[in-house]
Amino acid sequence: MSGERVERRLTAILVMDVAEYSRLMEEDEEGTHERLKAHFAELINPKLGQHHGRTVKNTGDGILAEFASVVDAVRCAVEIQRAMTNRNLGISKHKCIAFRIGINISDVIVEPEDIFGDGVNVAARLESLAAPGGICVSARVQEVLAGRFDLAFEDIGEQSLKNITRKVRVYRIRFDKGADIATVVPAASLALPDKPSVAVLPFANISSDPEQEFLADGIAEDIITALSRYPSLFVIARNSTFTYKDRAVEVRQVGRDLGVRYVLEGSLRKSGNRIRVTALLVEAETGKDVWAERYDRDLADIFLVQDEISEKVTTAVAPAVAAAELRRAMRKPPGSLDAWTAHQRGLWHLGKFTAEDNALAQMFFKQAIDLDPNFAGGYWGLSAAYASAADHFQTILLQEAQKLGEPLARRAVALDPGDAEACTLLGAFFMMRGDCDAALTETERALAMTPNLANAHGQKGASLMFLGRPGEGIECLRTCIRLGPRDRIVPMRLSHLALGFYLARDYSAAAETAPMVIRSHPDFPWSYRTLAAALGQLGRGGEAAQALAKLTALAPALFEAYTRNRPPWFRPEDHAHLLEGLRKAGWGG
Repeated sequence: MSGERVERRLTAILVMDVAEYSRLMEEDEEGTHERLKAHFAELINPKLGQHHGRTVKNTGDGILAEFASVVDAVRCAVEIQRAMTNRNLGISKHKCIAFRIGINISDVIVEPEDIFGDGVNVAARLESLAAPGGICVSARVQEVLAGRFDLAFEDIGEQSLKNITRKVRVYRIRFDKGADIATVVPAASLALPDKPSVAVLPFANISSDPEQEFLADGIAEDIITALSRYPSLFVIARNSTFTYKDRAVEVRQVGRDLGVRYVLEGSLRKSGNRIRVTALLVEAETGKDVWAERYDRDLADIFLVQDEISEKVTTAVAPAVAAAELRRAMRKPPGSLDAWTAHQRGLWHLGKFTAEDNALAQMFFKQAIDLDPNFAGGYWGLSAAYASAADHFQTILLQEAQKLGEPLARRAVALDPGDAEACTLLGAFFMMRGDCDAALTETERALAMTPNLANAHGQKGASLMFLGRPGEGIECLRTCIRLGPRDRIVPMRLSHLALGFYLARDYSAAAETAPMVIRSHPDFPWSYRTLAAALGQLGRGGEAAQALAKLTALAPALFEAYTRNRPPWFRPEDHAHLLEGLRKAGWGG
């Protein structure tokens, strides 16, 4: 036996490589190589030095590095990934370089030019689990870092890693708390549905004209709308799939994030008055292509192309779709392509979920109405923007939103009775003025036409809850969240869910649900209201008082308005029940 002493040390191991490197090299070998060299020279190597990391070896498209401090390792990784987001701005999605990073802590064998050990292998496997642009860490890393950074750690459970006999608990880092709504919904809840499930990603604009982004977005949006009308399918909502826009992401990761079996992706190129649309349907778990097609058409035929893609996807994933369902999927197109484009711009700004973007959304929806007064989308879009301005940004009063928005929603339904979004918006305004029976009727009508419309399930759940049927409402709200797990309005729906548990007298469930919103959206006030009331009913006075203090600090005027006076959508007995819990929490009203 050799008498040589083996050098060992405890170290933080970072493994990084480029997602889809082989594809990038195949499509543009020299360009990819030059961009990668620039990233290493201008970003990665300087960051490693800044955070006291040592490059053990370069693997061509990645590195193996070690750090004496796991805090330094994670800080370095997060700064690299954030910087890469900015460096990829303006670059075609298909050419973006995105790194995956895995980090572990372990005792390793040290040699002059390398490090070895089981911990190194685990770090490499963690890297393979990370999404493009993402970071995965072991449980030991998470334990060290808990509470030390403004980071959210999503527990993705114990994972079986290749050539590692034991299972390893893995955490996915979310860089900014609240930036990714997926942190609100536990990953374990996203099991595959009991029918064919599909997510439609934003179509890539591969033309040189950035104005075509809205055309590409609109194609994907309308395909989602058409597919959502098939009761034999389970279709993820637009606001969840569009969170992947301009991100290099693997289909397998999308399948895991959204809990779907199939992913549809595509691209658009416009030249003159001609467009080329490509679409590819992929089985998420295996990455196997199910169906692909290319369409070269005049721009005027864009709505026909959307219908053809919808039909092809449906027959590919659900062959038994009946002719009646096929007819159900055909929607009424606008008479003006320009109006449709303005509508898509409005939806884009509405989805950004800021007060400034909401104002821009209103402008574009008004433009859509001016361009085509018979297009329902312009009216319900503007109606939705007014509702959001009151509910989320308080830039207008609720009464003003009601006065402006309800006539628009009514006009949209009159123009196109088959538009489920319009029916859902009208239902929301009915509930806003206290007519929850009419709200339920409108949302059930919407779901009869479009069974996969997440917002309609959510509105139905709220209507049932305020009608005194919280048990039924809870199930609808759960369906809404499952259809749109990354939707920006998930906090509102989860707040409704917590309130539903409270009204059903399940105070423990209410107290467990409300913090799910608070952890990712700490400035969303209504979760604190339900949490304070639930904790008050449970006799947990100290915690209840803290929640109440946070609520009154965040939204004092709204709190007073909605407690001193009963909101129209609350039954008197339900409002009294809520106030009872708040008094037990310490409210003196």
